[in-house]
Amino acid sequence: MNIEIKTNSGKAWFLAARPKTLTGACIPVIISTALAYADDVFKWQPALLCLLFAGLMQIAANFINDLFDFLKGTDRSDRLGPERACAQGWITTEAMKTGIAVTLCTACAVGLLLLNWGSLWLIALGATCVVFAFLYTTLLSYLGLGDLLVLFFFGFVPVLGTYYVQSGTVTYSCFLCAVISGLIIDLLLIINNYRDRDTDCKSGKRTLIALLGERFGNRQYLITGCLAWACCLWFVWHQHIWAFVLPTIFIPLHIKTWREMVRIHEGKALNGILGKTSRNMFLFALLVSVGLII
Repeated sequence: MNIEIKTNSGKAWFLAARPKTLTGACIPVIISTALAYADDVFKWQPALLCLLFAGLMQIAANFINDLFDFLKGTDRSDRLGPERACAQGWITTEAMKTGIAVTLCTACAVGLLLLNWGSLWLIALGATCVVFAFLYTTLLSYLGLGDLLVLFFFGFVPVLGTYYVQSGTVTYSCFLCAVISGLIIDLLLIINNYRDRDTDCKSGKRTLIALLGERFGNRQYLITGCLAWACCLWFVWHQHIWAFVLPTIFIPLHIKTWREMVRIHEGKALNGILGKTSRNMFLFALLVSVGLII
């Protein structure tokens, strides 16, 4: 798809932010905040700041990924679609470097505001997130660690952190919500790695799907989504039965998207599966959250 975009324009920056991926930033904060509400420890100010910090860090990570993939020559705009701004020539490398710096500084400023509800260890946690944003694209994604890192940085870090700044503590249910969040968000990584598997092999990017093949990838996608739902059984034993029942709606949508992914198999058409995956994930998170609240 060819779209006329003016260099360094607002539309170019919007596409570079990859809005379809921002559900990954919202989901852990939404689920954790719903749990805080259910536990009568909800505070809207730190919850909102956590959401803003997570969103800014996701955008910064997308900018970093865009820039470094382009500089390494591993970016293929014909394969990855119009969201790759540097490869398309929509954003210059110098402008992207500035955008990364501004976004990270803004995220850090938001993070510092959270110190009003937490201790100094939040600074170390925020610094770790910044370092991870760089290391994932430049190193860790080449070592087959992507899925594990998603579980940690999109599960445990945001869920436990969001709950902590509202309550001053964490619970066993927090850890379960972290696992659920990490698993459901991993679907975005899986579909990206499934789509990019051939080029990843050529560039030396050792994702699990690049190492183990297409058949592993399509089964990983299906099983990961179903496992996220199965983990919700925990809530049945903690008087939140609806947090298990409502997310069941996600399963047929997930299976339908998986079947479409397998049918398409390869090519730019898989970009559409990314959008549907993002939609399914967000619906799942909302259903879990509503189930925790009611």
